[in-house]
Amino acid sequence: QVQLVESGGGLVQPGGSLRLTCAASGSTVSINAMGWYRQAPGKLRDLVASITDGGNTSYAEPVKGRFTISRDNAKNTMYLQMNSLEPEDTAIYLCHADGRTSWGAPWRYWGQGTQVTVSS
Repeated sequence: QVQLVESGGGLVQPGGSLRLTCAASGSTVSINAMGWYRQAPGKLRDLVASITDGGNTSYAEPVKGRFTISRDNAKNTMYLQMNSLEPEDTAIYLCHADGRTSWGAPWRYWGQGTQVTVSS
């Protein structure tokens, strides 16, 4: 089992910045990839960014050049630095962690989410 707790959300003006944190605990040695999704009211959950245990990253087009995903494996923590925020970035941001059981079955755990609101 892996527990994930997000923090760092809040209210920010357009053009501002926030840094989200996802702290993992439990069976963290089994974590491979991690990532961030977001869900706005009335919309589907969309992938924002992901990062492998080796540090390879990928981003959704709307956030490329503005968001940066990173992780500190020693601290079992992942981050999402969000710059040049836009009202369209308003959503609940959720982190996830992926891995496989000893017999190869994939699993994914989710955090509870943190609210990001971009508004003047």
